[in-house]
Amino acid sequence: RPSAEYFSTMDSSSTVRHGFPYQPTCLAFDPVQKILAIGSRTGGIRILGRPGVDCYSQHESGAAVLQLQFLINEGALVTACADDTLHLWNLRQRRPAILHSLKFNRERITFCHLPFQSKWLYVGTERVESSNIHKFSIVNDNLMMTTTLLIGFESGTVVQWDLRAKKVDFRIYYDEAIHSVSWHHEGKQFMCSHSDGSLTMWNLRNTARPIQITYPHGKILKDGRKESCKPILKVEYKTSRNSSEPYVIFSGGLSYDKSGGRRPTLTIMHGKAITVLEMDHPIVEFLVLCDTPYSNEVQDPYAVVVLLEKDFIVVDLTQSNFPIFENPYPMDIHESPVTCTAYFAECPPDIIPILYSIGAKQKKTGYSHKEWPVSGGTWTLVSGFHAVGWRLFIFLIKMLYKLKTSKVFEKPKAGEGRAGELVEEDPYAVQMVSWCPHSRLFCVVGISAHVILYRFSKHDANTQIVSLEVRLQFDSEDVISPSELPSLLTISFNSLSISTSPVLPSTLPLSLHPLPPRPALYVRVKSRPVRMPPGYQAEMVVQLQWVDGEPPQQITSLDINSAYGLLAFGNCNGLTVVDFLQKTILMCMGTLDLYGAADPYQRLTRSPRKNRQSTSGRGTPTHTYKLILKGPGRKLSLPTDLKTDLGTVGEKNSFSRSRSSSVSSIDRDTKESVTTLQFGESYGRKGDALPTACLWVGTSLGVVLLLPISIPTEEEERMEEPITMGPSGTVLMLKGSVLRFAFLDCGGALIQSPYEVWRDPNGPEDPDRPRRRKLINFSPSSSQEACGDGHLAVVCSEKQAKVILMPTQAVLFTHNITESSFLLRADVVSVCNSVCLACFCANGHIMTLSLPSLRPLMDINYLPLTDLRIARTFVFTNGGQALYLSSPTEIQRLTYSQEMTDNLQDMLGELFTPIETPEAQNKGFLKGFFGGNAQTFDREELFGEAAAGKASRSLAQHIPGPMGLENMKAAAGGVVGDLARARIALDQRGERLGELEERTALMMNSAETFSTHAHQVMLKHKDKKWYQL
Repeated sequence: RPSAEYFSTMDSSSTVRHGFPYQPTCLAFDPVQKILAIGSRTGGIRILGRPGVDCYSQHESGAAVLQLQFLINEGALVTACADDTLHLWNLRQRRPAILHSLKFNRERITFCHLPFQSKWLYVGTERVESSNIHKFSIVNDNLMMTTTLLIGFESGTVVQWDLRAKKVDFRIYYDEAIHSVSWHHEGKQFMCSHSDGSLTMWNLRNTARPIQITYPHGKILKDGRKESCKPILKVEYKTSRNSSEPYVIFSGGLSYDKSGGRRPTLTIMHGKAITVLEMDHPIVEFLVLCDTPYSNEVQDPYAVVVLLEKDFIVVDLTQSNFPIFENPYPMDIHESPVTCTAYFAECPPDIIPILYSIGAKQKKTGYSHKEWPVSGGTWTLVSGFHAVGWRLFIFLIKMLYKLKTSKVFEKPKAGEGRAGELVEEDPYAVQMVSWCPHSRLFCVVGISAHVILYRFSKHDANTQIVSLEVRLQFDSEDVISPSELPSLLTISFNSLSISTSPVLPSTLPLSLHPLPPRPALYVRVKSRPVRMPPGYQAEMVVQLQWVDGEPPQQITSLDINSAYGLLAFGNCNGLTVVDFLQKTILMCMGTLDLYGAADPYQRLTRSPRKNRQSTSGRGTPTHTYKLILKGPGRKLSLPTDLKTDLGTVGEKNSFSRSRSSSVSSIDRDTKESVTTLQFGESYGRKGDALPTACLWVGTSLGVVLLLPISIPTEEEERMEEPITMGPSGTVLMLKGSVLRFAFLDCGGALIQSPYEVWRDPNGPEDPDRPRRRKLINFSPSSSQEACGDGHLAVVCSEKQAKVILMPTQAVLFTHNITESSFLLRADVVSVCNSVCLACFCANGHIMTLSLPSLRPLMDINYLPLTDLRIARTFVFTNGGQALYLSSPTEIQRLTYSQEMTDNLQDMLGELFTPIETPEAQNKGFLKGFFGGNAQTFDREELFGEAAAGKASRSLAQHIPGPMGLENMKAAAGGVVGDLARARIALDQRGERLGELEERTALMMNSAETFSTHAHQVMLKHKDKKWYQL
């Protein structure tokens, strides 16, 4: 049994984050380590290396990351945030951490520049107190003369500043605003991009006017004027050894006439060839990757990294058609917004390869055949198969297969479906999924109140999709007028609540005038045979009918069982069970009719209002009931609006709905929704001796119903004889809406639902061996000899959990999980060779309870519920794992097991790898003789305290990191971590030796100077007499 020590505390980055960074803002690349960093508007940093090296870090302030700067090949990263703070991150450990921070008090940071192999960071700021604000937008040092700095302002002014002389070399005034500056590698000319879509080339010999002005996408009109173009936000000017023509790469610059209906573009100019690459999303930033980290050498660009608002691509510059690289990261988790998630662990070993092989045919072609350029970092598989499996399971994610449900339906005509102006949602949006990995059945619930059943096949097929329509809305013949309402109400003064009038039918007739039909989320199944490729193929669609021009209520629960051949779903009106083998509706019943004679409530209906009321904005008529609980002296009043779909709880991310117990007097919804369904082998009645097929039904009022099912055992009879099922009269009560069912044997082991072994429905038939259904049944009777008769049923609601002994229906254990909040998710999962109940509460707590004793094992305040997305997508699975959508484009995985946390440090990849810095190219004698060498100087002489004095304390505040350097060094583990620590020690020793060598050189220079002066004094006084001195 798992103990409390098995579970550990968590943090938001306990495992890994998948998907594309939400709202990206900036980009950086280390050309030596070959790792890439992406900053986001929410303060997150995503660092990527080779596949498997993926790290997410978060600024505590949550301020947007404006710019990133790698300390190239130093294992460090500088981030500039919107709160005017600079942070230095240590990447020489598996979990990056902040070493130091610098908070600017009176300046706004607008740009940062860090020269290669320099410890001085240039920071451009914007003075707040100045009345005429000039943004310090571009900072770049001269590549050949390192004593000068080029500064560009948004106003169109460019200044070259001499660092040594502390004066301006020249100023350039241009009429158009400057957005970026890029040097030629020789440092004799530079290029600027402007707001009018132009590029200007400047030469240092003559700064009066540009030597070249080009409008790459602007043409001269007939009247002599130039086309107005959009701004060129960034330009890169790179040279190549293989070609005398440079590469000019920029974003934007299209003419307004051309760009009206066009997408964002990236332009690559190489000689006379101009290539325009259209992007699907706006460009945030791009970087040109070059072979050398030295900016004063020939660059030889080989790729362009383009960061889009919702995508991330790399363009291959070495091929003439500029193909893109295939992205190895799971950036695009879905083409459209994610609406639900399901997490399956320990799947059959054959399902993943077959899905991958079929899904590989869906991939796009035309990718570059070269190796992915972002190849930095290392990750080592820990010895042992179990650890290897965990490493792959936690940190790697791969898209296997993609399925579009819209292909099942006819395309909407003009004025209806998607074309209707009144439609606010996608009619094909997926609301719920159910998957059986053993039988490979897949069921999808759509927002248009339809259920699609898919079967998996390795062969293509041309079949007719079966369509069934269900009317899940029931009427009665009696009409109650408002004048009759008072006589039907019951007031109890005795110990028992007695009704003075008979119980009316559960629903009321729709006697009002129907509303005119209007276009809405109605979709029609294709009536013709459909050709389906290998993979999941639609077999049947079940749709809820419209009633009097009003759409049906959305489906709130779903379950499928391949062994029984049954599919069940429910909503706030009732329950439907479909026999998908015989393609018939087995049962369609209102929720109140499921009780039969065992209804714990006595329901007295009120007359409906004259005008219809709608729930969830759907316009469905509602009725109000007065519910009186049978029992000693307790009366229950349950009106109002209970919405089981979390997406309709509140549009302002508010979860303040009341979740009181089912025996309180708080008003609740009159419509009792079916919130959860579960097929399984159980005991439908107290007197049953053997388990049979049953359907467990949970409702929003905390009621649990059992429906026994009689299924023919022979396969021939199963396909011809009808199945019988109905209410058994069994009723159990819990507080709050029912969320989850699970079945345990008397020893506490989890009992799986029966399933059918997969067989290809379109495979070739063998006449000698006719295909028959192979069923695997996990009946509780199989463990009767060891554990006795019966089994345990685990039922969890929003407030409470109970363990019930079947078939006696005796409650063995009860635990009130929460009183002030309510549960959003509850799953029975396997951890530490046993099972437990994992719960996620609306107040952000994650709790685990032992089974079957329901003893609390863990209660952690993990994540405050601030978004409906978290509520819809949070899910647990086996092995102490869980996930949720932290943003519309990112999946956050976490662990709550101690075993996983202990091994997590060894499973993380290394971001920093000890690599020798490449040597600078030898310029040669002639080039050096004619002034080609860079003029190096010691920046310590200019910016050190000896020359510049101490900085003002009021300018910025130094904030030490949350962890000391020694602690963070100790946090790095593994072989690569040891190498990194050895490299750090070697660097420190090298620095000390370098300082010693510098001091020795200074002493030698001082000695030589003293010797020279002494010799000069000796020569001066050599021939003089003593009295002439």
